[in-house]
Amino acid sequence: MSTINEKLTFKRGLTLKNRIMMAPMTTKMSFYDGVVTQDEIDYYSMRAGEIGAVITGAANVQPDGKGWEGELGVYDDKFIPGLAKLAAGIKKNGTKAILQIFHGGRMTNSQVLRGTQPVSASAVAAERPDAETPRALESEEIVALISNFKAATKRAIAAGFDGVELHGANTYLLQQFFSPHSNRREDEWGGSLEKRFRFIKEVVQAVTSAVDESGVENFIVGYRFSPEEYENPGIRFADTLYLVGQLAEMGLDYLHISLNQADKVSVSEDYQEKSMMAYVYEKINGRLPLIGVGDVRVGKDAEAILAQADAVALGKALLLDPNWLPKVLNGQENLIRQELSRFDCEELRISNGVWGFLESMMPERLY
Repeated sequence: MSTINEKLTFKRGLTLKNRIMMAPMTTKMSFYDGVVTQDEIDYYSMRAGEIGAVITGAANVQPDGKGWEGELGVYDDKFIPGLAKLAAGIKKNGTKAILQIFHGGRMTNSQVLRGTQPVSASAVAAERPDAETPRALESEEIVALISNFKAATKRAIAAGFDGVELHGANTYLLQQFFSPHSNRREDEWGGSLEKRFRFIKEVVQAVTSAVDESGVENFIVGYRFSPEEYENPGIRFADTLYLVGQLAEMGLDYLHISLNQADKVSVSEDYQEKSMMAYVYEKINGRLPLIGVGDVRVGKDAEAILAQADAVALGKALLLDPNWLPKVLNGQENLIRQELSRFDCEELRISNGVWGFLESMMPERLY
């Protein structure tokens, strides 16, 4: 078992100075056109410096992939100067900067897309209120989208980031291709489990080849995934173990599970003897690091995750207290901020978008 303050080195050579990372979270801080704002730079910079790495909120790889207002863009070279400032703001005192990249798929709407119909693997609406029915992507559009993930990775390299994370979680497009709910295709991109994995496989290959072909050193590629869906049909935990097994054999540097509770157990009767994170860690079997997550509040919570993962991603804890790690390491956990007032937002660089995220995730800790 690793310790919080232990270094972590990935296979492409990048070393984190400790095992604590900032989890990717929605900020809604960018300009309307996806350009980075100074508020956004200040927000991330405040939480860097002590922890091993910061993973940004999602940046869309093409215009119709925008999931919400105030989202980062990485689909054009015009974004590189702003992204370079963001990366530099994060990379102080040895903290590494990782840009999460994605396409929102059907988890957006025509208003956000300025009149354009959302797209997905198939023309099936999400099971959520007011969900719009997307247009199914044509095969040639899928091929172009894969190229756009690769181009986004090249821009992240040019901007000085230390890595990218593919956002294959939270029901966005990568997950939509793998899910039997959102992918009803009967061509080479859907049908069997193996064919539903194909889009993910080709995106990973395109992104890792971009890194390897660039000659950049110490630049890593991660993949985030959600372990289960509750739709019927939907992704079941056995499907996720297949996904994990396949991804562990590819050119990735880490996998990152998305959970709101670290000890969450599968709804499948076949996988209830231990947590889903423990099953995933066992499936990976040391082939690459697993980033664990799930309502960490104090040091012992992070240590519990490190019994079944190789690093810990903190979300809400770092929003409430950017100095969480030094307080843990210095035996000052009694000083960790556990609640948040609206009056604290300016001091903590918390925007209305971040406050809205916190209201949806932990209203009992706000006042």
